[in-house]
Amino acid sequence: MLREGGDVCFAATGVMVAEALHAAEALEEKGIHAAVLNVHTIKPLDKETLIRYGKSCKRMVTAEEHSVIGGLGSAVAEVLAECGGCCLKRVGIQDRFGQSGDLGELMECYGLTAKNLMETALSMCQPLCPSKRDTLSAHNKEEER
Repeated sequence: MLREGGDVCFAATGVMVAEALHAAEALEEKGIHAAVLNVHTIKPLDKETLIRYGKSCKRMVTAEEHSVIGGLGSAVAEVLAECGGCCLKRVGIQDRFGQSGDLGELMECYGLTAKNLMETALSMCQPLCPSKRDTLSAHNKEEER
């Protein structure tokens, strides 16, 4: 756990951890509290932590510089599906052929950026805004009881 938050959780690996931290900072300015998990291994996968944050945040975004098929996003989806789930979106390389080039250009090309992570999280939190954030957080805490 690199950052605590209760509205949305980023489960990130590799270079996407830094992007997730930047996205979480940008979301904080909008009144959305994002947790960031550094998932440094897919096997073994820290299922307990993923389940805990999936249940507490109700929204999770996986972030990887890998295909979303068969990678971190798929592994997290399996874990969350077996525990009752939460809303999940996967940010990574979609089902398409890869390219070679400058890392920064490729990250932008594939949407592996803090901006895309922030926009993905925002789309999951709509119509969440600062005035509604406290209501949502209270609702999440009430559901836990």
